Amino acid sequence: MDYRAVERAILDRGVEWDFEPTLDRIAALLDLLGSPQRAYPVIHIAGTNGKTSTARLTEALLKERNLRVGRFTSPHLVSMRERITVDGEPLSEERFAQVYEEIIPYVELTDTQGRRIQFFELLTAMAFAAFADTPVDVGVIEAGMGGSWDATNVADGMVAVVTPISLDHTDRLGPDIPSIATEKAGIIKPGATAVFAQQELAAAEALMRRAAEVGAVVAREGLEFGVLAREVALGGQLLTLRGLKGVYDEVYLPLYGAHQAGNAACALAAVEALTGGDDPLDVELVRQAFAQASSPGRMEVMRRTPTVVLDAAHNPGGMQATLEGLHEAFDFAKVIGVVAVMRDKDVEGLLELLEPILDEIVVTRNSSPRAMTAQELASLAEPLFGEDRVHVVDRLDDAIDKGIGIADAEGEFSGTGVLITGSVVTAGDARLLFKADGTR
Repeated sequence: MDYRAVERAILDRGVEWDFEPTLDRIAALLDLLGSPQRAYPVIHIAGTNGKTSTARLTEALLKERNLRVGRFTSPHLVSMRERITVDGEPLSEERFAQVYEEIIPYVELTDTQGRRIQFFELLTAMAFAAFADTPVDVGVIEAGMGGSWDATNVADGMVAVVTPISLDHTDRLGPDIPSIATEKAGIIKPGATAVFAQQELAAAEALMRRAAEVGAVVAREGLEFGVLAREVALGGQLLTLRGLKGVYDEVYLPLYGAHQAGNAACALAAVEALTGGDDPLDVELVRQAFAQASSPGRMEVMRRTPTVVLDAAHNPGGMQATLEGLHEAFDFAKVIGVVAVMRDKDVEGLLELLEPILDEIVVTRNSSPRAMTAQELASLAEPLFGEDRVHVVDRLDDAIDKGIGIADAEGEFSGTGVLITGSVVTAGDARLLFKADGTR
């Protein structure tokens, strides 16, 4: 099979957001495959926001230590191959298809047992199998939606990282922060080291309760490790980080915002925990690793004059972090928003955060079948922004042109920027339109 045929076959397994939460199917499949998820140590990452950036930063540190790293993240921005990378590179189309063909007989056997393997489970199994076959030295595995019943939780992470938790996927994870945190805490396994980003009190209590139940060693941002100092620098920020084993100064991070500094601190603590012993990492290694880090679709500059920034924020917690980072790093005099969202998100919460920041908003839709139409989004935006500040454009490409046109009309030296945001799919679609390399 060629790559496109494999992609279609995987998509025929259903959609990522519609599934029956259980580990039974993926566990049965991986048993048939010989438990590839146990062939290497795993750093497992869950949370609401910052998971993919933290995974990338963790990978960067491990690679700089000359370790072969398998990274599994979701969702993808442009290509399905982005989800499964080895040494920072997505599987080639040929290798992606080969891995699929190697495991599909076992998938079909599991299907016949009344356990039809679903979309995300298949990709998870492919990642575990590809990493075992390479083989990798470490797997950096991002949970999909939850924790306890997420397909990735068949792995036993030596280190479990939980990034900031906020309200999202409440239909699946529970109606409040304690419920969501309890679900995500399920990735913390007996004897593991649990690395916690700064959390709301209710989330922190749920995470600490799980850690105590399973006897995990706890490392908390702001207590055992954290960001000691940071300042805005050209193209990113300069950090002083306190890890679990030492202090690392003059660390340049080419990512914007306090949230990315926190992600870097969590990645550093996770790698220190994995390595064991009492000695800190080499500070020059940390500097080199983070200086090369990237996180596509996260506060990413797509063009200058006017400056166009895109970000995948899709819930209020993520949007708050994005807007704070936007103000700190760019300090635009005016901001034009191009916004497309999913209808199952807290759209009103997103718009309430955007209203004080955006001078005008171009509402549109992205390519997902779950996307809210431009007209539906406008009906929610207009009461907040007023009709004069809302522009309705059906297609994302035309909406981006509209946003840039409004910024251009303000003049080259007006300090006007354009923010494209609202969804991971919106960010991915925009990267494709800007012809950015979505696979890396």
